[in-house]
Amino acid sequence: MTRTPLRGRSPRAAMLIAFGLAGSGAPALGGGFALQENSGSGLGNAYAGGAAAAQDASTVWSNPAGMARLGRGQVAGALNLIQPSLKFSNANSVAAAQQPLGNNGGNAGSLAAVPNLYFTMPVAPQWTAGIGLNAPFGLTSDYGEGWIGRFQGLKSEVKTINVNPAVSWQPLANLAVGAGLNYQYLDATFTSNANYSAALLAAAAANGIAPGSPLYNAIAQATPGLQSNVDVSGSDRAWGWNLGVLFDITPDHRIGVHYRSALKYTVSGQVTFANPALPALAPPLAAVVGQLAAGVNSHALYDSGAASRIKLPEIVNLSYFGRLNERWDLMADLQYTGWSSIQQLAFTRSDGSPLQSTAENFDDAWRFAVGVNYRHDARWLFRGGLAYDQSPVQDAFRTVRLPDSPKTWLAGGARCQINPQLWVDVGVAYLWVRSAPIDDIGSSNLGLPPSAVTSGRVNGSYDNRTVIISGQLTYAF
Repeated sequence: MTRTPLRGRSPRAAMLIAFGLAGSGAPALGGGFALQENSGSGLGNAYAGGAAAAQDASTVWSNPAGMARLGRGQVAGALNLIQPSLKFSNANSVAAAQQPLGNNGGNAGSLAAVPNLYFTMPVAPQWTAGIGLNAPFGLTSDYGEGWIGRFQGLKSEVKTINVNPAVSWQPLANLAVGAGLNYQYLDATFTSNANYSAALLAAAAANGIAPGSPLYNAIAQATPGLQSNVDVSGSDRAWGWNLGVLFDITPDHRIGVHYRSALKYTVSGQVTFANPALPALAPPLAAVVGQLAAGVNSHALYDSGAASRIKLPEIVNLSYFGRLNERWDLMADLQYTGWSSIQQLAFTRSDGSPLQSTAENFDDAWRFAVGVNYRHDARWLFRGGLAYDQSPVQDAFRTVRLPDSPKTWLAGGARCQINPQLWVDVGVAYLWVRSAPIDDIGSSNLGLPPSAVTSGRVNGSYDNRTVIISGQLTYAF
């Protein structure tokens, strides 16, 4: 790529300032983006007792030791439909320099379909093997064009696919252990705007055009409202492992413990900028602005490779399942997620120069859940559940990418036994999310601190809620 020199200070120094003032299109993964929706049968209990229930082949994910209880081969496929509502209410937001404030962004939540597929089969006395395909992490949010926080983020999409072969061994009648390997693929896309008008003024100041001078003011008056469209996309693959134990306290009561390892990614891809066309200007001013724009395009807002290292968290579950009588079951669950593995997200260009850094400062988080089953008859089973999810996001570090906060689940569901080999599970859940305050001026760029002057300030709160509907078909053979 040919670089256009600027007058005065070095091109590199000028573009450091310009890029820092322009805001960044680099991604900022915000909040807890783990997906609980890894089975259709578990949703009706708000996923309570997952590491101890072992009711179908989805136990490959929740605790592979539970495969020992199935007794025969199974195939289970599920589809989870997740519809979040993600609405921002403005309080004291501030417009970026040279830009209008913008709108509230509408509903940034969009429908997501999350599939799961599991297979298990006894392979020898005391041994069962299985494999699972699911999506343990994900994020989808999409604000309308021209919204207040467009320089912090527009669209955020993270997709994962996890392949989990596993095996269980039952050395004793009341004890089983299980283990698995995890191959996980992550694909991410993030878009935003960059304040191109502010970048031009920063470049002007860096090249000896004094702020407040007639030429500087002429540039400012001639180039308001210019924005770049920024797209960052990348992917990577990682390996992890999981280990579980299932212990029968009595024939009717059991506990399960399950551990999933952290996964380390180096997400590599591209950052691309669609920079705006300049307005028609009188010849003397057009020449100056054109030279400034050429420098901005070639030294700051230019396409390149980009990469970031991220460590997705370890997860530990402690679960209880008890058959109270011939009608009722009781389940309880305690889950720990080590989100403190994510303290900062830093992105670099392929030449090693810094691109963007976001302070996340995630806290570890806990999830608490209880659930019940009611067996109406040989064909019908009904479920209910309550859960509370802590959030890893601290109020002071909440971002527009995923403005997460603690949530409460209310869930219900049912199982219909079509015949001894085939049954259907359905579930529905409603999630109340605590109102989330936000005061976000974006991220540091090329080593420079974030700037509310050129990125604006997103100040207000989020009203979030989510509806989940799941269906699962299980066939035993």
